[in-house]
Amino acid sequence: MPDTYLPRHLVPELEAALKHTRIVNLTGPRQAGKTTLVRDLFARGRFVSLDDAATLAAIETDPYGQIRSLRDQLGDQPLIIDEAQRSARLPLAIKQIVDADRRKGQFVLTGSSNVFRTATVADSLAGRMRSLTLWPLSAAEIHRAPVSRLVSWATGKDPQLSAIRAKAVSRPAIIDLVLRGGFPEIRQMPLRERQRQYRDNVDAMIDRDVADIMKIRKPDALRRLTDQMAARTANELNIVELSNAVKVRRETTQQYIDILLRLSVIVQLGAWASGEGKREIRNPKYHFADSGVLCALRRFGDQSFDLGADPVAFGAVLESYVLNELLRAAPLQDADARFYHWRSADRREIDILIESGRSLVGVEVKPSASVDAGDLRHLRWFSQDGPGRTRQFTGIVFYLGSEKLSFGNRLFALPVSSLWTGSG
Repeated sequence: MPDTYLPRHLVPELEAALKHTRIVNLTGPRQAGKTTLVRDLFARGRFVSLDDAATLAAIETDPYGQIRSLRDQLGDQPLIIDEAQRSARLPLAIKQIVDADRRKGQFVLTGSSNVFRTATVADSLAGRMRSLTLWPLSAAEIHRAPVSRLVSWATGKDPQLSAIRAKAVSRPAIIDLVLRGGFPEIRQMPLRERQRQYRDNVDAMIDRDVADIMKIRKPDALRRLTDQMAARTANELNIVELSNAVKVRRETTQQYIDILLRLSVIVQLGAWASGEGKREIRNPKYHFADSGVLCALRRFGDQSFDLGADPVAFGAVLESYVLNELLRAAPLQDADARFYHWRSADRREIDILIESGRSLVGVEVKPSASVDAGDLRHLRWFSQDGPGRTRQFTGIVFYLGSEKLSFGNRLFALPVSSLWTGSG
């Protein structure tokens, strides 16, 4: 069965949202599978696409009348509007309809960016709308495995290694997953065609999707910035240096970064602050949202991550990959979680810091097949002598080996494969 029809873990969240809210707003990067999910796998209601010029023109001419007419024909079934961000007049019409009709599950909107761009409209829909993001496929979805429960495991009262299911997965197999990425149709292509398609998708996003958010004067500069962000994945940004590299003003650089965030091309990790002092770095980190796109932009191929290749480059790519696996599973954990990074002025750092209630989970990523106590030194200091000492703290190093290891005091080393082989 092709990847297009792989079960998506977000389906239960989508179904629950339809039962409890009037509008479900499903965003995510282009070709991540949003249309397939709502039309082919979630076969309910009426489907219309604003990619169709005639449909878009009709809705722009009389948004309330057209949408009201479609809704009246559906009863309790949802009206599914694909590429909803193409219409600037759609949000207000939908707001007027759901203000007068309190039934749940009236609308499912999909698009590469949030159709409710106006803060006034979005704020007025509080409690009436649920926003969800469909990211590219996770490794668990690709392997037809249950959603990873590692964050719930790590925030539990007494996490035990016996609850972690891990199996040996070779370094080449993990590298293949990283290189392929998670876009359902593209990831199945041979390397050369796949990477060309990923780069073409980035160009299409800049040429078409960006216009749905704002008009930009220098699309070539945005393309250069996208390449530069790929080279800086898993890093804090020096905005002045980045602006000089792209040859645009600092304000334009920040505007372009915001566009990439809104189109789910990159994700931002804010800096976690303990409140204990001023010796913590406050700069955010940025990660590419899909490792396949990242590798395509950086021209990484089958030989790029050989044992003799640059370990720093692979380390950054693998860190972004691990973060994205955790983010994709986050909505289905027992409790809400927020993702950060942490670094002190004296160069202690934690790649990914997850906060869930009073619990903290520190995550480090090591691109090698071995691990020792020294690889957990920052996690150990943070939990025993640092700002994590007053919280329930679990530290994890993900590495490319096959053994799950305990280092005491809720500190563990886990194979990267445990992100999709899961926890019980």
